[in-house]
Amino acid sequence: MLSRYRCDRDVLVRAVASFRNKRILVLGDMMLDRFVWGAVSRISPEAPVPVVEIKTETTCLGGAANVAANISSLGGIPVPLGIVGGDSEGSRLREEFRALGSPLSGLLVDRNRPTSIKTRIIAHHQQVCRTDREDRSPVSPEVQSKIVEKFRAALSSADAVIVSDYAKGLISPALLRRTLPLAEGAGKAVCVDPKMKDLSVYRPATVITPNMAEAERASGISISGTGDLIRAGKRILSATGIEHVLVTRGEEGMTLFGNSSKVVHIPTVAREVYDVTGAGDTVISTLALSLVAGLSILESAILSNIAAGIVVGKLGTASVSPDELISAIP
Repeated sequence: MLSRYRCDRDVLVRAVASFRNKRILVLGDMMLDRFVWGAVSRISPEAPVPVVEIKTETTCLGGAANVAANISSLGGIPVPLGIVGGDSEGSRLREEFRALGSPLSGLLVDRNRPTSIKTRIIAHHQQVCRTDREDRSPVSPEVQSKIVEKFRAALSSADAVIVSDYAKGLISPALLRRTLPLAEGAGKAVCVDPKMKDLSVYRPATVITPNMAEAERASGISISGTGDLIRAGKRILSATGIEHVLVTRGEEGMTLFGNSSKVVHIPTVAREVYDVTGAGDTVISTLALSLVAGLSILESAILSNIAAGIVVGKLGTASVSPDELISAIP
């Protein structure tokens, strides 16, 4: 059964106010997002490609690091746990975290791999191309063991855990088997933004947030309508044993599946979509903070949907403030 939702605005507003100082452990692929802004007025004589005349460059936290930035923007305290390279970009990433007031003890320097950087070239508000500098090979067993120990040390003081998987080599079934049961044993909510095809590797988790393509891949169902979506979501629930599945559907909003037969569709609230970069980071950040603020999974999903509607109206990797979020609650 597909149903709509009703939610008390005052409940959501009070929850946003209580985000302050909630500590969220963010386990995932830390990276930088670089934006090269320019203009195009001609085609290269060397190849049929546009020539971008660079006007400015900006660099900000990306991937799991952008999840941390979103938590900070909403008033929480992100506790990042991941790896950076022994390079100048790794130093830059640490400086960005220091500026957020985040603890740095969970950032492990791996001198055998570069810091992951996505560089997007933008001209006239359109992305021309993207370049990635990264090493997606699995981290070594030694690095993995050090991450597990850092996870164990940080867990007791955290209010919830986010796993932000960008498939850059840190998150693996072996790492998840050594960390997620610890979170479950400590009674912490676990929110997962997945990348692996087999979503059961993220069990035990409180909620997992695949996008449409990830839901199709995990379920083996091509989603072309509501009926396909419902079958895919229920198949993921059954196959993984995860408590809740929140399928993010871009301009179509989100659909929440749980252990009951009720399936709830949450329509998008975005007025204009300029850039979807980092929207999933905003969703998972708001979801975790909402759960630790005492909201139900449905209320948390609704608030996350509102937050995502704000950030897609901004250009580049963006975040949302508590005042923006409260103002957008209908």
